[in-house]
Amino acid sequence: MDEQKQSYYINIQSYEIFKGPYEGEWDFKIEATESQVSVLERLFNRMDETDWESYFRSHIPYLEYHHQPQNKEYDQRILWVYSMLYELGDEKTRAHIREMGILNVDSH
Repeated sequence: MDEQKQSYYINIQSYEIFKGPYEGEWDFKIEATESQVSVLERLFNRMDETDWESYFRSHIPYLEYHHQPQNKEYDQRILWVYSMLYELGDEKTRAHIREMGILNVDSH
């Protein structure tokens, strides 16, 4: 059975997903199923955990960013998030992500 898509509004900095445009500040609008939003929520949860790990590790001066495996995981997750947002996003969302240059996507 096919799930119905509905509009969601994404705040990328706070890892929030809103069902309505007036529920909070948002950056991107997507059309997604509940399953797709669930995947996005799990990615956001892991990114939030990694943010805290990085925060605590940043206070240890001899640990370099590029030698930390959790930073590579975070980088990969952020690419997955932007890929999902690009795939599910409206034209304004896709245009913004193309302008960011974070993904290797066609500029047409």
